[in-house]
Amino acid sequence: MEDQIGAPGSGISRRDFVKASGLGGTVALAGCTAPGEVPTEESVDTSTTPAQSDSDLPTTSPPEIVNVDEQGGEVTLSSVPAKHEAHPGESMGGPVELPKVWAFKADDGEPSVPGPILRTTEGEDMEVTFDNTDGMRPHTVHFHAVQKQWEDDGVPTTTGIRIDPGEKHTYTIPANVTGTHLYHCHYQTHRHIDMGMYGIFRVDPKGYEPADKEYFMTLKEWDSRLNRQMAGMDASYDVRNRRPDTFTVNGKSAPRTLHPEDGSPIIVEQGDTVRIHMCNNGYMDHPMHIHNHRFQVTHKDGGKIPEAARHDQDITSIPPAGRHTIEFEADADPGIYLAHCHKVSHAMNGTSYPGGMITGVVYKEAMDTDIFKQLMDYAGYEG
Repeated sequence: MEDQIGAPGSGISRRDFVKASGLGGTVALAGCTAPGEVPTEESVDTSTTPAQSDSDLPTTSPPEIVNVDEQGGEVTLSSVPAKHEAHPGESMGGPVELPKVWAFKADDGEPSVPGPILRTTEGEDMEVTFDNTDGMRPHTVHFHAVQKQWEDDGVPTTTGIRIDPGEKHTYTIPANVTGTHLYHCHYQTHRHIDMGMYGIFRVDPKGYEPADKEYFMTLKEWDSRLNRQMAGMDASYDVRNRRPDTFTVNGKSAPRTLHPEDGSPIIVEQGDTVRIHMCNNGYMDHPMHIHNHRFQVTHKDGGKIPEAARHDQDITSIPPAGRHTIEFEADADPGIYLAHCHKVSHAMNGTSYPGGMITGVVYKEAMDTDIFKQLMDYAGYEG
């Protein structure tokens, strides 16, 4: 996994990336655009959270794929307060940062936003322990789609089970519905998801045949007032007056999304069959468009779409909590093509366009071009 380049999935190795791009040396950080203005906010609600210095918090890492089968069907999740750099550079309206998130981590891994991708196989039950021993507030974990026992549903109001600070709880999650699903905290859901407590849960069917390139892509919009309020800053958040100002793919905003290690470029080679599991962990619809390629939606919310009902398209709108798996052939002129939300205001960093919910399909054959090197400069890639 550490040698992986590109979005979570089956990209190319770091060695192949360096060989294809010639970027083995250092690329200077871009500084061509001044940071966008941060809107002023109301006074802080000090009853919500004490102030905490950013320097006290770890920085999130990109999400890892955890093969739960290889761990004997067991995984331990916990929540870690952290700061999240959606785009740490000054290019394209940066820097873009959420000063405080509550990041999931798996076992001894690094905290990440989105949380780790939990992958298992049809018929293999998972024992998911949420360890809140060192936590500061109650949590639960709710898994979409799969059928489970009542007490394992992860909703405190209807099961009577919540995991308070100092406690642990183990859920039995059967892998009895194949496909790509979500998990998230279901305690004060309106805040806890927006603080970063969400991730992907994947159940491979028996005999699963992966594509040549297969990636996971999580979409999320944020109202950073909540994150700033929870960090003790001068901001006041109102869930009924939510005003998203940060838009991410796998937790990053463009151009950081194109960073080969920290971001999520969709790296392909001509002739590849490409499969992307797109998940919307936000509260808004996101119509995702890929340039210069026609794809088919093969699954929605884990359900397989019959071949007779599929059609070629270049945009698919994913609703809140929705999951669309798309497939296409990398048959275009080898180049660099945008993949982005077609709500144009979602493709911005503040007042700066482009930015936000944009990544790209990057052909390996185009990595030795000057324009790719410029994009790596914007993304802050240091080689």
